[in-house]
Amino acid sequence: MDFLRKTVVITGAASGIGFLCSKNFAENGANIAMLDVNTENLGNKVNELRALSYDAIGVAVDIRNYGQIVEAREKIINEFGSIDIVVNCAGGSSKRIWKCDDEFINVPIEVFDWGIDVNLKGPFYVAHAMMKQMVAQKSGVIVNIGSITGEEGCPSAIDYSAAKSGVMYGMTKSLALYGAQYGIRVCCVSPGPVLTRAAMSNMSTLVGRAADPQEIVDLILYVASEKGAFITGTNYLIDGGRNIMRIKKG
Repeated sequence: MDFLRKTVVITGAASGIGFLCSKNFAENGANIAMLDVNTENLGNKVNELRALSYDAIGVAVDIRNYGQIVEAREKIINEFGSIDIVVNCAGGSSKRIWKCDDEFINVPIEVFDWGIDVNLKGPFYVAHAMMKQMVAQKSGVIVNIGSITGEEGCPSAIDYSAAKSGVMYGMTKSLALYGAQYGIRVCCVSPGPVLTRAAMSNMSTLVGRAADPQEIVDLILYVASEKGAFITGTNYLIDGGRNIMRIKKG
């Protein structure tokens, strides 16, 4: 999987799967544009890649702010000249971020607004802004990141489940339909439990464990590469069989 001189834009790039994606793409020759809202972590992670002689820049972006995304796009084009791959990694659980444990009807609507803005509108904004350059190039790949929660539903994270489901299906399929005329592929990778947080190890899977983050990143690189050139409009669950456990129990 050779990404030599390809420009890869990764949101949520200062931590977790986003940073691991940045490192893996860089190891395979890509120019890396790292976008994140956490400026301190972002600076540290960009320096970490540069210390390894990788071409990486960091741009502080709140993906809820469309204007910031457009500004980031222009900086990336000025630096690298193209936008070849976008990985929409940024996201998060609103109730965890806001430290809110109330049941659905008692959660302040501002908490859910945050969750929908970050997990649905944010990836939508990024795709809209970055595809402008891809259309001009007549090439590109967007890899959205979904979640098993978007497949299963979740009574305690309704905003997160709804947003991820929207990204996994309606958004990914529709962007693929639009992008095809310009040589743009769009797909989605949707993990089950991943050991980016210790609590994930408590979620059951058919194979009896949570995923190592590298397993998720390997699939992201595959679908973004020329090896995945026949893949578009599709969501890939990588969940250790968690989803089919419901069928097995039934």
